This record gives sequence, structure tokens and C-alpha cells, in this order.
Amino acid sequence: MSQSAFDRLGPAFPQRAPWGTATKLRAWQQEALDLYMAKAPRDFLAVATPGAGKTTFALRIAVELLHSRTVRRVVVVAPTEHLKVQWADAAAKVGVQLDPGTGGRKRGRSRQFDGVAVTYAGVAAAMLHHQTMTANMDTLVILDEVHHAGDALAWGESVREAFQYATRRLALTGTPFRSDDNPIPFVTYEQLPGGSLVSRADYTYGYAEALRDHVVRPVVFMNYGGPMRWRTKSGDEMATNLGEVTTKDITSQAWRTALDPKGEWIGAVLRAADKRLSEVRRHVPDAGGLVIATNQTNARAYARVLESMTGVKPTVVLSDDAGASARIEEFSGSEDRWMVAVRMVSEGVDVPRLAVGVYATATSTPLFFAQAVGRFVRTRRRGEVATVFLPTVPIVLAHASSLERQRDHVLGRKPGAPEVDVWAEAEAILERANRAEGASDDLLGSFEALDSAATFDHVLFESQQFGMHAVPTSDDEAEYLGLPGLLEPDQISHLLRERQARQVRRHERVERREKVPAEVSLHRALETRRKELNMLVSQYARVKGMPHSHVHAELRRQCGGPSLAAATTDQVEARITMIRAWHGRV
Repeated sequence: MSQSAFDRLGPAFPQRAPWGTATKLRAWQQEALDLYMAKAPRDFLAVATPGAGKTTFALRIAVELLHSRTVRRVVVVAPTEHLKVQWADAAAKVGVQLDPGTGGRKRGRSRQFDGVAVTYAGVAAAMLHHQTMTANMDTLVILDEVHHAGDALAWGESVREAFQYATRRLALTGTPFRSDDNPIPFVTYEQLPGGSLVSRADYTYGYAEALRDHVVRPVVFMNYGGPMRWRTKSGDEMATNLGEVTTKDITSQAWRTALDPKGEWIGAVLRAADKRLSEVRRHVPDAGGLVIATNQTNARAYARVLESMTGVKPTVVLSDDAGASARIEEFSGSEDRWMVAVRMVSEGVDVPRLAVGVYATATSTPLFFAQAVGRFVRTRRRGEVATVFLPTVPIVLAHASSLERQRDHVLGRKPGAPEVDVWAEAEAILERANRAEGASDDLLGSFEALDSAATFDHVLFESQQFGMHAVPTSDDEAEYLGLPGLLEPDQISHLLRERQARQVRRHERVERREKVPAEVSLHRALETRRKELNMLVSQYARVKGMPHSHVHAELRRQCGGPSLAAATTDQVEARITMIRAWHGRV
């Protein structure tokens, strides 16, 4: 730290606690800091859920080490260019000046700075430079979202080489799991009985703990399914219901059909999300919404749909450049309703007023999902609720159901070795379907989305399901979209149970009025029995804490026959009889 920086810090930071008097650490931050200062480790991995305040914790350690002369320089390694600037701005507020390199390499390396903020890609591009600087000066390296050092083997090796001589290394992540076998540098791994290695954090603060401490918002997931139809590159027409357990290929095609900007599904979901945002803004006037798109083409198209609905052009963020960063910052400080982005807003970007999200991307990894949901959980005052709209795809619902679980990075897992978590469960279901039906990777090529329709499926909160199938814009859907924007978690559960009970009673009254006589048309008789089956499946799924689609799939497996849409009256009756028997055993 430069002498001028110490002069800035000195009067405000008496004795061993060089920290602004107006800043009070949260309980977990103080506990983690005390542990760090007591151990004084060279390497320390802190896992804290998105929105918990990892940046504040890390900067407090930086100030402590600079003040004690343990280090003289700080290097922050972040995933994106935008986050470099965000780190530099946050550090400046506590008297630590970081150069994010926005002025160019030659202009920015003034001695006034106490360190730099760089990207993982930047480290890989200038590994020897960072190695030399770190070897020649006592340095604290903060590795933000350290799992990115495992994105590519070259990145991991570059980070390891560049900072092998660092005095201290502080690794941060909100998602300590990865799906590959690239080791993460400076992370401790312990051997499991089967020979694989599992990462071990020095301090962990999960979503469940953060929710208990009112550090993050509770998340309500609104899930939408519906019938999809598309044409493969070979000219065959395919159709299925989104969320039905089928092969991995068909699930992927149905999912992409749902996200097609020209289809009805995404339009219905965006309308529902905008209606939900209006409800939230009754209690939180500046609440904003974010649509996470798969690519730039879809992002622009979704923005046009939202503009036609609201009359206001949304903020569109398409790439990780200086202009995109400025648009994110402008949106963060405004009261505009919607922002549409591709991947760059999925991690680390701090827009605390985001309260409603639409997961309109076909990315299915648990890492990306957790980071995407993390954009909506940052709390500003007690009682704020986050709402995220999801496609009813089994793997996505599995991620949502497991939001409160922790998952470490496992290396060298043997093929077929058991992994007891819901991600593996969902993936195994799809894999079994692939083997049974001989799915082909050829289906993942070009295809043409023909049409799609949305159906409100259910609400997921705290791993419990509420509600049952409903038509968009119906009273059933409106009941759930109309949840107040300020609620405590127990109030959310109470209201969801209450709304579900009203929905069930409403459907029972309709069914009593519409008892089907023997001479009624076949299509009406089938529709009535399907409604009854769907209601029974919804109730059973809620009690068992599993997706509706999984219950339907098991009924189909045991009773035989095609999907519900193609089942005969006798086949539907057989499934009703079986699920009634299941209800009797619950």
C-alpha cells in the first residue's frame, strides 16, 4: 500500500482494525475474518452464497494485511472485465485503490495504486508478467469466483504459475462445484474412499444460513410447461410436452422450441413475469426484472416482445465490453423495469434491485444456474422476495429444488460411482430414457421450431411444490403471480398453501358441475379425466417433494401406454387408480 493510501486509512482505522467506522461486518463475515486472522494461512477458500457479501469480506482482509505490512500489493482476479471495475470501485470505498486497466496498460500503472484488478483470461495472456510482479513484492491475490480457474486447463495452469510465489492467496466462490475434472488452483482436495478427490473449503456460508440470517432473499420459482412441436433436420415432425421425462435429445429440442422468440410459450411467460413485476413494484417501487437469454439473437427478440407489452424499451446487454458495463450501471441506478442479457449478467454483477427473473436460456449446468439465480437474491431490506420463472425441464427443476444444498468439486469420480444428489438423479432419469429409446446425437443439429404453448405448472418454494396446471391469464395463475412483494418466508409458505387449497376447491366445484354422462363426447370425457389425473399428480408431487413430470413418468412406466396427451380413456383410468393407491400409502 502506498504511503498516501496509509495516510488516508490511518485516522479512520485505529489499532488492529483498519476499517471505516460506518461499515459493520455481518456476523458470518466477522466469524470468517476472525478465523482467517487466527490461522494466518497462505491459502484460504471461502464459500459464500451469491449476495452474502464476499467482496466486503475479502476487502476487509486486504485492508488488514496492508495495514499490518504483511503484504504491500493486492491483485484481484475476476471472471469479466465488468467485474474488474466493480472490484476497483468497491475497494476505493475502503481506501484501497486498484487499477482495473481501463486506461490501457501503459497509462494505468501509477504508484498511487495499491494493486490491480485483472481477469483470468488476462492472467493467462501475461502469466510471466504477473509471476515476476508477485515474486518481487509481497502480494495478496484474491481469486474471485475461483472455479473459473478450472474453466480451461490452460487457465488453471497460468493462475498456478503466475501466483505461486504470492504471500497470501484468498479464493472466493459462491458455487464451489464443477462438472469436469480440471483441478482448481490453490484449492485443497481430500481423498474419498473410492479414490476420487473432493474440495474442502476453509469457511462455508450457504444459502440456507444466509436466508436464516436475512442476508439474502427467499426465492419463489414459477414453473411453466406446455406442448411443443418442431421439425427435425430430416423433416420429421416431433411433439412432446415440456417437462415430460423423455430422451435427452428430445428434451433439448423441446426446450429450444419453448425458447423460440416466435413461439407462444416465451411470450406467455414474459407476460406473466411482467405481471409479477408489477405486483412486486407495488411494494418495492424500483424493483427490476432480468431475462437471461441463450444468445444475442434471442435477447434482441425478447426485448422487442417486452417493449410491445410495456411500451418501454428494455436495457439490452449483449457483450462483455465497456458499453455493456455502462448500460448495466445505468440500469442499476434507474427505476427501469427490464434488462435482457446473455451470459455476462449471470455472475458477480451487482444489481440489488433485481427481483424478478426469467431463465430463458438452454444452459443446464448447476454452476450456471446457481450463479444466475444469485443475481436475484441480494437483499436490501427485510421481506423482499425474489421470483424466477423457469421452464419445466427436469434438470432445471432439480437445480431449483436443490438451491439450499452444498456441493463440492469432485475430481476423478469413477464412472458409475454413486452421487447422492438431485442433479445426478435427474441426469440418471434422462440417461435411462436415452438407453431405452436409442436417442441419437444427430437430433441436436439444426431443427425448426413449429409452435409452442405455455401452461402454468406449479410454484416451487423451499423444495416444496404448490399449485397445479393452469392456463396462462387464468384466475389460477393470477393467484400465484399476485403474491405480495414483501413477505417473510413463513408467510410465503402460508399464502402458497392457502392459494393451492382454493385452487383445488375451485376445480372440485367445476368437476361436480361437469359430471360427464355416458353419452357425452369422447374428447370431453377424456379432458375431465385428464384434469382429475393432473390434480392427483399435483397433490402427490407436492407431498413427496418431486416434479410433476417425474410422477407422470413413473405412472406411465408402471401402467404402460403413451404420453398423457395420447392416452386412451382406459389408460388414463388405470393411472388414476394407481395414483389413488399411492395417495393411500402417503
